[in-house]
Amino acid sequence: MATAKKESTGGITAYSVKTKTKNVPMQDATIDVKSGRYIATGKDADGNKMAAILGKAKAEEHIKEGHAKKGSGWS
Repeated sequence: MATAKKESTGGITAYSVKTKTKNVPMQDATIDVKSGRYIATGKDADGNKMAAILGKAKAEEHIKEGHAKKGSGWS
């Protein structure tokens, strides 16, 4: 599965399976909670779907800073 990292601009980045590149910025990110895991989904600049698993602290940080929005599963 892809891993997420915080880049210098603060957005969510992930590994793009289609282009085989690391630290690709995720656009229009939505963070869902499924089975206790925080999963960020979005698209890259070319429109390819991406996903990354985050910890609770990182997920809440990205939402607070406006890099992502809450999806389903939040209580």
